[in-house]
Amino acid sequence: MAKFSTVFVCQLCGWKTNKWVGRCSGCDEWDSMTEEKCEPRLTHILPEYDIESPVCLSDIKLVSKLRTHTYVEEFDRILGGGIVAGSAVLIGGTPGIGKSTLLLQVCQKFSEQDYLSLYVTGEESTAQIKLRADRLGVTSNNIFLVAENNINVILEHIKKVNPKLIIIDSVQAMFKPELESSPGTVSQVRQCANELIQLSKKTESSIFLVGHVTKEGTIAGPKVLEHLVDTVLYFEGEKFMSFRILRAVKNRFGPTNEIGIFEMCKNGLREVQDPSAIFLSRTHNLSSGSVIISCIEGTRAMLVEVQALVTSSSFGMPGRKVSGVDHNRVTMILAVLEKRAGLLLGGHDVFVNVVGGVKVDEPAADLAIAIAIASSFKDIAIPSNTIIIGELGLGGEVRGVSQFDSRIKEAARLGFENVIIPKDNTKESSRILSLTMTEVSSLAEAIDKIC
Repeated sequence: MAKFSTVFVCQLCGWKTNKWVGRCSGCDEWDSMTEEKCEPRLTHILPEYDIESPVCLSDIKLVSKLRTHTYVEEFDRILGGGIVAGSAVLIGGTPGIGKSTLLLQVCQKFSEQDYLSLYVTGEESTAQIKLRADRLGVTSNNIFLVAENNINVILEHIKKVNPKLIIIDSVQAMFKPELESSPGTVSQVRQCANELIQLSKKTESSIFLVGHVTKEGTIAGPKVLEHLVDTVLYFEGEKFMSFRILRAVKNRFGPTNEIGIFEMCKNGLREVQDPSAIFLSRTHNLSSGSVIISCIEGTRAMLVEVQALVTSSSFGMPGRKVSGVDHNRVTMILAVLEKRAGLLLGGHDVFVNVVGGVKVDEPAADLAIAIAIASSFKDIAIPSNTIIIGELGLGGEVRGVSQFDSRIKEAARLGFENVIIPKDNTKESSRILSLTMTEVSSLAEAIDKIC
């Protein structure tokens, strides 16, 4: 049984308090307060569920069409081959990076397959969405728009339209009237997301939840929101660059850490079919400190350019500035260069940058970063037709890397001729006639051969 709470109400003005007072603070009248008992409001409202009996695993029937292709290849790639029926996807990114633009384009692709889409906007008017749709060329009659924040009304719209695809922009703007907290709070976000996901599972409609991000770049709100959904996508990209990277950090129906690369144009987001070409700013006449590496993002190999600049420090404490790679990893590489290769970098400023705004966080880039720093320190340019692959240990040893064949095949496809590889990867490598492979087992050996 629910416990009743006691409140004191003024019979003249209706002012309430949870303790007895002789004089009402609302109307300044004496002896007007009377005691009343009321049932407290629930702080968490559970949605109504249909009780289902347990079903034998062999008796469960799969949906006729598990995945629906959007025919946006980069988008289908990170989802594992298309949008799964009844799946819930959380997509986050900084304001203006292209979340709403991409989802409108996906709605257009869905509508071309005679599927209904419902776009729910909680922060813009339908007229604003219409302006963006006209700019993107989204003109289908199978796309429905509604500007609404009340989750109860939204659920009724979903049941009435019965769409194949639901867009909620954004989940932080939604609220449930039964909860006393304001929109965007932990209880509101969790409750609204939970009811939307449950309805999408029941109706086998796919739902995309747009989420705000914090200053650190993570989804705002409760962390449990990421556990509720099936897939979590993050938009990355510098605001001064036109390229956007959509990264999957969680996917129950496909590989994680997969990325899709887009370019922001006046007509919306355009797919980038050859990402290696955009991340290689120049491959001829490279200056000292520039190195080309082959990294793996999800299931694809990409070539990116790493630049390092080493200069004498003008102050007592040398600077260490890093962009695109892990700062702690670069600090470790600098220590290995001093201890194992004899490069005295303690009195120099070191700057490391990955061209194109892409982020490289795998250990296979260690040797390339170390060679780039050594190249700038000695002011000796690395040949432009050379790729460097390898993980660096604290003892100065060069360790083997995973998916080695994919890395060197991408290098051969783009016309590179020389590859510096770890000795551990020699046996598993496929012989490619157009590539000359140089084996190294230590950092000092690699520096001697190439610098």
